[in-house]
Amino acid sequence: MNQSSEKKSSLRFFGIGKMLPFLKKYRGMMLTMVLCGIAGSVIDIGTPLLQRYALNHFVALKTIDTIGFFICLYLFVIVSAGVTNFFAFKNALRMEVRLDKDLRNAAFEHLQTLSFSYFNQNSVGYIHARVMSDTSRIGALFSWTVIDSVWQIAYVIGAIAAMLIVNARLALLVLTILPLLVVLFSVFQKKLVRVNREIREINSRITSNFNEGITGAKTVKTLVIEDKIEQDFRDETGNMLRRSVRAAHLRGMFAVTMNFASSLALAIVLWRGGFIARSEVGTFSMFMSYAQGMMEPIRWLVDAFSDLVTTQVNIERLSKLLETKPDVNDTPEVVERYGDSFEPKRENWEELRGDIEFRDVSFKYPDGDEYILEHFNLKIPFGTNVAIVGETGAGKSTLANLICRFYEPTEGSVLIDGRDARERSQLWLHSAIGYVLQTPHLFSGTVRENLLYANPDATDAEIERALRLVSADEVIARLEKGLETDVGEGGDMLSTGEKQLISFARAILADPRILVLDEATASVDTITEQKIQSAIDTIIRGRTSIVIAHRLSTVRNADIILVVKDGKIIERGRHEELLAAHGHYYRLYTRQYEDEATSAFLSKK
Repeated sequence: MNQSSEKKSSLRFFGIGKMLPFLKKYRGMMLTMVLCGIAGSVIDIGTPLLQRYALNHFVALKTIDTIGFFICLYLFVIVSAGVTNFFAFKNALRMEVRLDKDLRNAAFEHLQTLSFSYFNQNSVGYIHARVMSDTSRIGALFSWTVIDSVWQIAYVIGAIAAMLIVNARLALLVLTILPLLVVLFSVFQKKLVRVNREIREINSRITSNFNEGITGAKTVKTLVIEDKIEQDFRDETGNMLRRSVRAAHLRGMFAVTMNFASSLALAIVLWRGGFIARSEVGTFSMFMSYAQGMMEPIRWLVDAFSDLVTTQVNIERLSKLLETKPDVNDTPEVVERYGDSFEPKRENWEELRGDIEFRDVSFKYPDGDEYILEHFNLKIPFGTNVAIVGETGAGKSTLANLICRFYEPTEGSVLIDGRDARERSQLWLHSAIGYVLQTPHLFSGTVRENLLYANPDATDAEIERALRLVSADEVIARLEKGLETDVGEGGDMLSTGEKQLISFARAILADPRILVLDEATASVDTITEQKIQSAIDTIIRGRTSIVIAHRLSTVRNADIILVVKDGKIIERGRHEELLAAHGHYYRLYTRQYEDEATSAFLSKK
């Protein structure tokens, strides 16, 4: 293997090659740090030489003939060391924070392009650890570790060279400890790396548990499982403690053996250097300084190598995130014409009407084996109100996910306005869809800011109209600051019903051509549901609407009802037709009607 191939192999081994695209813009900064590191090591190597001169000349010869020049040179060295350290630390700090920013921006931006399946398969804590913790360690590696390693390596090489020049025989005796250092390194390196890897994985799990404990605080309290959550967290932190103590023990043992090697080097200098000290006390002092000073850089280099191998795990995990491909992709030709989510070419977007067609669609989820749809065909003309009903967990959201292109058909195609949805960009389609989720989500900020996410150019009159349509104006009237009220993280300062009404108004404010309501009234009270239901009849006019519902009383006026069971569509038709068929829809409707009638009767007693 030639030298170039070996270099590329080492880059791949440590994962550094995957970070090169991010490091290219910092070439000048890294060069400055390298030069400062070399300059700093030269200064530190020169200091014992100055001490040697002072002892051999001023002390041994008892003369001060060059004292002025020596003082000026020594002051110059001190000032140079300060200036060098200043620029080295300044560049290292700047590079660390900027590289952290670049890596986190890249990771967060890439997350916006990933499909729903990625977020279904990976926890928030898992993703958070990669975006925050892993990027932080990588930034530290390529900033502080780089400059420190340059200084340490240059110091060791320079110290050895200086000792060989001054007294080769004594230098070679001191260097006899190097084989001992190699043995120590081989013994401790694998153990340290293994323990450090375990610590990083445990830390990732702790981050995940901590995140779940905070985001699920209400569930924890209502289930009264504080003690279990705390115990689980204590178990992980206890495991972290044991592994950290193990790592500390290994590092301590390694430090002790390195100190032994340092003492051995000093013993060699004292043994053989005693003869030198009789005539050249300065040379003896220089060797003492170098012999003792070399041990710390060597110990640091071993630790740095351990950190480098450990940080390889962070690089691998972040790279895996950045290299993850979304299940739903726009082709290069589509991106060229329509742009992507971050640089849309809206001038090329055709107006979306709202005709939808499923043409011989078969579908199974990326991580599933069973087909949810098989050779499914359905035409939904513009303005049609489609209801999808079924029991909880029946798979009602599958069709909506395919219409919104959150997933791609495994076979066949979904057509929007007569063309395969894949022939246009995802953003083109999503910009024309209003989606109200069963579990509402608001962003941190005010009510107004949340509404303007749907339409940044909306006027106050348009906002008020959207709020009135879903009776959300009553919610705003109760808030102390009205539209300027802060909703808190995730909207937690509002009730679930209030969040749902604002989410509904936000969807309407976008004036979408396709409106998807996923159990949109499940989180509101009966009176508010009736108001929203009456408003829906007005809202859906001039739009294609997909209503996913559990309460069948809300879909009786739908143009077509699709009945889902076990992830498959088993019936379709209008309300009257499905009741007359006495099938699954009939049984669902009858059971719900009886339950509602029973509840109404009991409430009157």
